[in-house]
Amino acid sequence: MNRVPPVTRVSLVKQVVVAPGERGSTRITDRVVTKIAAQAAREALEAPAPDSAPPHATVLVHFETARVRVSLELPYPSDIGGQCAAVRRRVAQRVGTLAGMDVSEVAVQVERLHLVHAHDAAQGRTR
Repeated sequence: MNRVPPVTRVSLVKQVVVAPGERGSTRITDRVVTKIAAQAAREALEAPAPDSAPPHATVLVHFETARVRVSLELPYPSDIGGQCAAVRRRVAQRVGTLAGMDVSEVAVQVERLHLVHAHDAAQGRTR
């Protein structure tokens, strides 16, 4: 005898496939990009000054391109140029990866330098 496979339920709903260009888009707000940039700046700083405020970022997004300004405080003496370059690289990389945006500019503004020796002297340590 021939065995007939069991009958499966067939959906009468027709699946419509929408072309990728017609599906719409996801908009990532400036606030989200600002938080990503500030966190990336924190990650880039190897050893922040003990009494320093966390980095602050402002962002201007135009379509898929972001311009970022990061304000931060750094310890002194230190390689200020090297730290600013590390912040620029990290912010551009993280915003590009997490938000999917091109970063046209990362401006780093050093708000304040914290003298490391002054903090050590206040703690009773000298060199």
